[in-house]
Amino acid sequence: MKLAEKNIIYFIGIGGIGMSALARHFNAQGKKVSGYDKTETTLTKQLVEEGIAVHYDDTIEALPAEVKANQSDVLVVYTPAIPATHIGKNYLLEQGVTLYKRSEVLGELTKLLYNVSVSGTHGKTTISSMVAHLFKVADLSFSAFLGGVSKNLNSNYLGNKDAEICVVEADEYDRSFLRLYPDIMVCSSVDPDHLDIYGTSDKVVESFQLFAKNIKKNGQLLVNYKVANTFEEPYLTYSLDNPEADYYAKNIRVEDGAYCFDIVAKGKIIEGASLGLPGLHNVENCIAAAAVAFEMNITPTVILKALKEYKGVDRRFEVVLRKNNMVYVDDYAHHPEELNRCITSMRHFFPGKKITGVFQPHLFSRTRDFADGFARSLELLDEVILLEIYPARELPMPGINSQFLLDKIQSANKQLLSKEELKNRIKNDPLEILLTVGAGDIGAMVNDIKNILEEKQ
Repeated sequence: MKLAEKNIIYFIGIGGIGMSALARHFNAQGKKVSGYDKTETTLTKQLVEEGIAVHYDDTIEALPAEVKANQSDVLVVYTPAIPATHIGKNYLLEQGVTLYKRSEVLGELTKLLYNVSVSGTHGKTTISSMVAHLFKVADLSFSAFLGGVSKNLNSNYLGNKDAEICVVEADEYDRSFLRLYPDIMVCSSVDPDHLDIYGTSDKVVESFQLFAKNIKKNGQLLVNYKVANTFEEPYLTYSLDNPEADYYAKNIRVEDGAYCFDIVAKGKIIEGASLGLPGLHNVENCIAAAAVAFEMNITPTVILKALKEYKGVDRRFEVVLRKNNMVYVDDYAHHPEELNRCITSMRHFFPGKKITGVFQPHLFSRTRDFADGFARSLELLDEVILLEIYPARELPMPGINSQFLLDKIQSANKQLLSKEELKNRIKNDPLEILLTVGAGDIGAMVNDIKNILEEKQ
């Protein structure tokens, strides 16, 4: 794959968070970029505003003329989430066009750069966006491909044509991260997930172990202390507050709505760290990001400044609205452990308040595989509202729906609602703390919900 020779770039699934970052990269390089996605979203609208053509009809006629006419000059990138029945994808294959996964293209782009890859079944978006923000404050020459929209960067991509360093969110789905070759690999967690791809939790672990073998000569592995025994030494460890780790926090406290703490870096104490994001898991995430910065010789002064200024990522414990005695928070959590962390953090920051949680399960297979775990996490809420499962790439599975999950939740205050019923519920009933969670199209409802809440007396 000779990327420099390709001037026409076409994306099948351009609206995905990882795909859109690549699209933005090639657009910034002056390439002619276009793509398909199933539905129009805020993100695809932004791509169009940036000069990238996007279509939503899966027909041969809708394919851009230059893509059909200039096969040798075209690079076609697709996401594995695209179904096998996709008309445009199959047409291009029949025409002899070679299609590349996003991970293959990203691996090629980053091969010659100093690469920081952040992996893990939870936390990788926050950690990678923190690392990117730290590098920006440190004025390093780098590019970043993120799995969420950083509030500091106002994008999921930061480009620099003279970049010497690349920050990448390393996705384990479909074993995509095995295309990457990091100089620094971060691993935050190795919990079972994507069992529709891996089959067993052991295969998930094996994939992370294989990724660690991709680390370049003289590279470094930085792992959460809790999963350190998953990997072969040598490695560095980080933790929230375990003094046996190489990097950890101490003297953690809440002051004026922010976490304050000291960072212990290989025995050296960096005093006066501050982080405005709720959730102790985010303190742990920032220890990981600070460890990367420390290993790259960024000064403690810059690290402290960057952490204090860090604003977070869209849909990662995002406080959407504060109004009188009511707070609305939105989060991307779509795994039982993520839900557990999110709800526990809500309890910590809003003690004594009634928390109403709206959860949209993501994938039939994930709902089936982790139903008991989801139920136990959702039972931490005062009130549970479920939306129907967001299918994404999957076809329905007999007997697997949100009612199946609702029946497993041992809570008296639970219900299954349609989206319209949810809006009416929010409009008419009193709420103290509202939490919306899920990786599906529940994110597209956030502005509508916010508007409803703002109009309430």
